[in-house]
Amino acid sequence: PEGHRHGSDAVRRVVRAARRLGIDALTLYAFSEQNWDRPREEVLALMLLLREFLVSERAEILDHGIRLCAVGRVDRLPPTVREVLDPLVAESREHREMTLCLALSYGGREEITDAARRLAVRALAGDIDPSSIREDDVANEIPSMSVGPVDLLIRTGGEQRISNFLLWGAAYAELY
Repeated sequence: PEGHRHGSDAVRRVVRAARRLGIDALTLYAFSEQNWDRPREEVLALMLLLREFLVSERAEILDHGIRLCAVGRVDRLPPTVREVLDPLVAESREHREMTLCLALSYGGREEITDAARRLAVRALAGDIDPSSIREDDVANEIPSMSVGPVDLLIRTGGEQRISNFLLWGAAYAELY
């Protein structure tokens, strides 16, 4: 848990630095879909930390015109997190100084699969012709694309892999 708490402090510093630098949108991989497989106690500690972060940063998000959004299978998050996250997302919806997007219960493959599923449902309902589906149609179904394509993907910790993060949006990103 102490390492995760340091991670939360690092998130705070990164968001503040990004805002000072004038970065329009920042997406942070906070909790992957695969993290649910971790030990129950660790998952509970991470959810508590997420809730604490949202509560402690609420004023700063609102006071600095930051729009908060969340991508991923957010419906899997516990009610204790959702009761803090959902109102903050709603209250900051019209803010335009910066967008902070948290990837929560997120996976790039899952995001693309969910988008394909939604397109298939629309096609079965007769709303769209499957043969007319274009890349833009797929991109419009991918929630993380709401902030646009990724310009720069920074991988911390010295890892040399993408780790299922923003697979569609990072197709032409610079990697660091």
